[in-house]
Amino acid sequence: MSGKLIVFEGVEGCGKTTQMQMCSLWLETQGVSVILTREPGGTELGSHLRRLLLEKSEDKPVGEVTELLLYAADRAQHIEQELKPNLAVGKYILCDRYTDSTIAYQGYGRGLSMSIINQLNNIATDGLESDLTIWLDVDVEVGLSRKRGQATLDRIEQETIAFHRRVQQGYTELAATYPSRIFRVDGSLSQEVVQKMIQEILKARLFNS
Repeated sequence: MSGKLIVFEGVEGCGKTTQMQMCSLWLETQGVSVILTREPGGTELGSHLRRLLLEKSEDKPVGEVTELLLYAADRAQHIEQELKPNLAVGKYILCDRYTDSTIAYQGYGRGLSMSIINQLNNIATDGLESDLTIWLDVDVEVGLSRKRGQATLDRIEQETIAFHRRVQQGYTELAATYPSRIFRVDGSLSQEVVQKMIQEILKARLFNS
């Protein structure tokens, strides 16, 4: 595959959407063809799954294993329909969340079996890994306060602070485990400084390789 898969990860309110948009504009100035996408919701099927996963239901909550399987189904469809075809024709894909989110949220956050999560990720991705993952690291309470100031919180955003702290711990351990793939960026800095740091990482890891 000649394209690149660049994933943006982090806790709620870390600034992924803004940084992806800024990064897309910058990459286009470098002569790169860019696709913006997300998980869940990067396909027509995924958009329906996203609604099921993120809408709050008090009387009929989504089970934890059900949640995990729905994310895996979304990912399998996304890879088959969007990621692989676009990578094959040389596109640079900026993806809002990927496999590390499942490990952080369903593994660390929910406490589900890492063995099962890894198996499902392997099945869904068919071995497709990110070329580079940008982890926007912000304090959980800072991120959630940003979200509260923007819109109504979805089902995941409404989880307990303890849940979100476990998710953050997951990202911390993932970054320590995969230092050649996951790069930490301090998401508490200004948008312009964060973007500059991301650009420098991309220049060093992708354009000079």
